[in-house]
Amino acid sequence: MIVAIIIAMQDPILGNWWMQFGNSYLVGYWPATLFTHLNESATMLEWGGEVVNSEPGGVHTSTQMGSGQFAEEGFGQASYVRNLKYVDSNNILQNPDNTMQTLAEDPNCYDIQSSSNDNWGVFFYYGGPGRNPNCP
Repeated sequence: MIVAIIIAMQDPILGNWWMQFGNSYLVGYWPATLFTHLNESATMLEWGGEVVNSEPGGVHTSTQMGSGQFAEEGFGQASYVRNLKYVDSNNILQNPDNTMQTLAEDPNCYDIQSSSNDNWGVFFYYGGPGRNPNCP
């Protein structure tokens, strides 16, 4: 299972945005002018995934999300993202607080469960097989 650490941070002087992969790979740069609604701060953070489902023939897509296993299958089965962090206005990494909410639009097809502990910090399991007997 591959776990990636991706950090988005804003340059506190110029307001430009950088994306970092892992501890040392900068992968993107976006000028502040592209994000006019993020010129000061964000009011919400989102992590997630998406599967496009056009329901050809009236049935749900069989495209799996993550490993294809539901979140409740847990470690070794379901996909996960761990050690979620964000960069605050002082350019310091912070953990999300306990107001983190999860949403699965059709939990019979794909689902998510979040939690936290001392080893993984804030994390979530996610996934699902798509079309199955409970998700026609």
